[in-house]
Amino acid sequence: MTLTELSYVVALAQEQHFGRAAERCHVSQPTLSIAVKKLEEELDVTLFERCKNGVQITPLGERIVAMAGGVLHQIAAIKDVAVADKDQLHGPLALGTLATIGPYLLPQFIPLLQKTAGQLSLYVEEGSQDSLTLKLRNGELDAILVTAPFSEPDVVSQVLFDEPFVLLLPADHQLASKAVIAAADLDPAEILLLGEGDRFRDAYDVASSQPTLHRG
Repeated sequence: MTLTELSYVVALAQEQHFGRAAERCHVSQPTLSIAVKKLEEELDVTLFERCKNGVQITPLGERIVAMAGGVLHQIAAIKDVAVADKDQLHGPLALGTLATIGPYLLPQFIPLLQKTAGQLSLYVEEGSQDSLTLKLRNGELDAILVTAPFSEPDVVSQVLFDEPFVLLLPADHQLASKAVIAAADLDPAEILLLGEGDRFRDAYDVASSQPTLHRG
C-alpha cells in the first residue's frame, strides 16, 4: 500500500470516473486503474463497483477512502511542519471560494497580494462549501473563503468581515416606515431567496428565526 495508491482511490471516489480521476492525478487511465485494482487485491476487498458510466464506491470503500483521506491530510500536515520556517509567501497557494464571495472579494485581494507577495502564485477554485471543506481536509486546498457558521476540528478559521441582512423595500411598501421589522411581518411570497442548499439561504433561515430584522 502506497500513498500514491491512496491518493488515487480518494480521487476516484470524488470523481466517480476513471478518466477524470486519472486526469486529476496527472497519470494515464490504465495506470490509475491498475493501482486501484492492486490495492483492492492487497486488501482483498472491493472498493468500487465498475459500471458503464463510471464507478460507484461500496459502503466499505467509503470507510476506507475516508481513512485514506485522513492519512493524506496528515502527510500534508507533516510537510507543512517541515516548511514552517520557510517563507510562507513564496510558492503556490490553492484557494477555494464560494461563487457568492470570490467575484466580489478577489478583485480587491489579488492586486494587493501581487504587491505584497510577488513570489506567491495563486490558484483559485470555486465550489460549494461542502466540497471546498472536503478538499481543504484532503490537502488539495490551502485555504477557503466560506460563510459562517463554519466549524471544523483542527482547522483554524478567521472572520474577515461581517455583513448584516437588510430588507430592500419599495418606498410605498407597508413596512417601509417601520424602524424594526419582526420576521413574522414578512410575507414569504414577497421574499426572493437563492436555491435550496445555498449557504446564504441557510443564513437567512437562521436570521429569520430571530425576533427582528434590520430594515434597509
